[in-house]
Amino acid sequence: MAYREKVSRAKLFMPFDALKGFREALAAKEHIVVPKIDLSEEMLEELDIKFRQLSPGMMVTIVHYSKDEYVKTTGMIARISVSSRIIQVVNTKIALDDIRSIEISN
Repeated sequence: MAYREKVSRAKLFMPFDALKGFREALAAKEHIVVPKIDLSEEMLEELDIKFRQLSPGMMVTIVHYSKDEYVKTTGMIARISVSSRIIQVVNTKIALDDIRSIEISN
């Protein structure tokens, strides 16, 4: 079989995308930007109380702001750095200023 015949035969089995870029455009539209919420004094005090209870090795669920949306991260605390204002849950580093709520798992 000649090379040209192989190429044309391979083209028969290539996926056909009638609307090039349509899937990407839909995915871009699906992302809704959520504004970051300013926490009240009471919410900040509650977070401060919970933060003081945390230590590495504890299981937690943290709701935090990341890339224009709120995300829930659950896992074991790997590291807490007060000087850098970061808490690390497994491999996710979370800025303390981005935290909305903390749940401590037993």
